[in-house]
Amino acid sequence: MFPYEEFKARADAVRAHIATACQKARRDPATVELLAVTKTHPAAAADYAARYGLRAVGENRVQEAIAKQPLCAEKIQWELIGHLQSNKARLAAAHFDRVQSVDSAKLAALLDRAAGELGKTLGVLLQINAGHDPAKFGAEPEDAPRLLETALACPHLRVDGLMTIAPLSSDPAVAVRTFDNLRALRDRLAPEFGTPLRELSMGMSGDLETAILAGSTQVRVGTALFGTREPPPANV
Repeated sequence: MFPYEEFKARADAVRAHIATACQKARRDPATVELLAVTKTHPAAAADYAARYGLRAVGENRVQEAIAKQPLCAEKIQWELIGHLQSNKARLAAAHFDRVQSVDSAKLAALLDRAAGELGKTLGVLLQINAGHDPAKFGAEPEDAPRLLETALACPHLRVDGLMTIAPLSSDPAVAVRTFDNLRALRDRLAPEFGTPLRELSMGMSGDLETAILAGSTQVRVGTALFGTREPPPANV
């Protein structure tokens, strides 16, 4: 890992970028959370994020996060942002504070059961394929009402909002459509189900300004904070 001072400079630059985007959107920068994505980086990356004052870090792989957590000297929350296989639902419920990638009723039920056995309430986001990208995970927008209904009926889950990932494209309009679609879906579902769905987790290092203009409340940033990722360890 590079020195903490370099991380702080990078994080300050990302914060400034968020502030500029919020100014364009006429939003308070405090309404957009920076989630540091530490996947494939050492445990020190999470310590840097905590030292900087960030609430949480994001990880893509359950077992990679589990291996890092005991090595972290600082206290921080952990969010799973990668696809979750059903056979790892109990591990995810035990080791994460929130799971952002709930994309099926089956997975919601498994997480609910695991959280109940652990005596905890697990925060979740419903992952929606708002860009209609066949290469991305997530429930299709037309299936979102049924998934939300199922998740809200799970007594050990707390549905905080929605998450999406924009398709890879050289056309900026693709990300605009994706993020606008998610915001519109939230704006329709929240009153219909009587739940605020406050969290809109959308936007990463390359498209965070577009996401913030569309209403993102959390941007997931890895490369701009930690640089190019190393290949993940095998079998994690």
